[in-house]
Amino acid sequence: MIFQRAKQYWLSGMLGALAVAGLVGASAVSGNATATDSQVQQSLTQANSLSSAFRAAADRVASAVVTIRTMPADVERVSTPDIQQFDNGLPEELKDHPFFKRFFDGSPQGRRQQPGPQRRGGGQGSGVIIDSAGIILTNNHVVKGGGTVVVTLQDGREFEATEVQTDPSTDIAVVRIDAPENLAAATIGNSDQMQVGDWVIAIGVPFGLKETVTAGIISAKSRGIGITDREEFLQTDAAINPGNSGGPLVNLSGEVVGINTAISSTSGGYQGIGFAVPINMAQWVGEQLVNTGSVKRAFLGVGIQQVTSDLSQQFGLGNVAGAAVTEIRSDSPAAAADVRTGDVIVEFDGRKIDSPRTLQGAVERAVLGKDHNLIVMRKGKRVELTVRVSELPQNLTESDNGSTRTSELKDVGLEVTDLTDDVASKLDMTGVSGVIVTSVQRGSAAERAGLAPKMVITRVGDSNVTSAAEFAKTLEEQLDDDGILLLVRSGSASRFVVLKR
Repeated sequence: MIFQRAKQYWLSGMLGALAVAGLVGASAVSGNATATDSQVQQSLTQANSLSSAFRAAADRVASAVVTIRTMPADVERVSTPDIQQFDNGLPEELKDHPFFKRFFDGSPQGRRQQPGPQRRGGGQGSGVIIDSAGIILTNNHVVKGGGTVVVTLQDGREFEATEVQTDPSTDIAVVRIDAPENLAAATIGNSDQMQVGDWVIAIGVPFGLKETVTAGIISAKSRGIGITDREEFLQTDAAINPGNSGGPLVNLSGEVVGINTAISSTSGGYQGIGFAVPINMAQWVGEQLVNTGSVKRAFLGVGIQQVTSDLSQQFGLGNVAGAAVTEIRSDSPAAAADVRTGDVIVEFDGRKIDSPRTLQGAVERAVLGKDHNLIVMRKGKRVELTVRVSELPQNLTESDNGSTRTSELKDVGLEVTDLTDDVASKLDMTGVSGVIVTSVQRGSAAERAGLAPKMVITRVGDSNVTSAAEFAKTLEEQLDDDGILLLVRSGSASRFVVLKR
């Protein structure tokens, strides 16, 4: 009787878990034991099918996953047993853990010291073979620092890299080895087709533990976390730990959709948030590194910012999306295409633009010397433009013009003065026209809008301003209950803010 009741409790709990996972209908959970036996079997069959899908995906790409070690140039490489490789990949704090300590405590069954030079310094990560001729994709931070880069294949063979090319802007690197025969290369997928909620697996050598596979889903797309210049990370909850860097993120078809790069963690280990460079970006960078040794990016020539709820209302948009144009660089592709300050770019070559990061990624990978379609929202209306992008210049400069007098606008808590040539020069804004903010009252409308001393306001509503008097007059005429749009500049960057009373 007790056994039967326990069986029913277990059955109910198992069905509940499967129902949450979507593998069995909720009605099965409330059914009686005789009614659910076949349903349980069906659910287990479905669960085993998912397990088989994970296994097949891992098997398809595992032979293409490699271990990458970097060693300072002054250290001789020596062969070491697997346990010492495990030692080198394990953080110091884990070596004191009771489970791991027995491997490193100097006892007869513990770590054995090797005579001669020992490996020291350097780093370790993962990589994935993308070409059977010996071309491997990994992270820049795995191979940076110079010295010798050693690649260990799944079957244990080791090769010193003959060439290493890197792109720090995306944290992507290409490693080339001279392999005696064709190697197993991974199949490349399409990261643009991945959706939030899709299953993925991460493969690599976390803490030096080779051939480790973890599973999760795509948690978010086009993430920026501030660690590289170009970021459109796929976010995943598949476990990623130190040593996974450079390894592949794989869909259930066994196709590589990302290069595992970073984690967000307060402990240094897995906490459910990992990031991978989308394979479409990584492959594009890798192909250029292989073909030319450097990465050439396309250039539109605009300053842009994220569209907020307030900006969306001011621009007459139906939703909060796109990239607001804050400035147009002279003699740029954008200027030639008649892109204007205040336009909101919502589409580039058919790709929806939901943020400045999305636009940057789409533009930079655009084909040079070719016409591209650009759609902007201008004063609430959809405008189609054609732009021919050029190569991103090494040094970017801006241009415009400036003037002296002070205006105090007490009702919004703001004081501005004319921007003189001398002040503009000291602020590295030579050639810029506008007024400079000299004072912002604490708790005022100006402070709530994000204004601060030393900012330069170049435009009010649809009007450019060149003096404090002109600014005060325009503000008085145009400021209403919905607020007014200001274009402000700080350093070399411009952005829109909405000033409300």
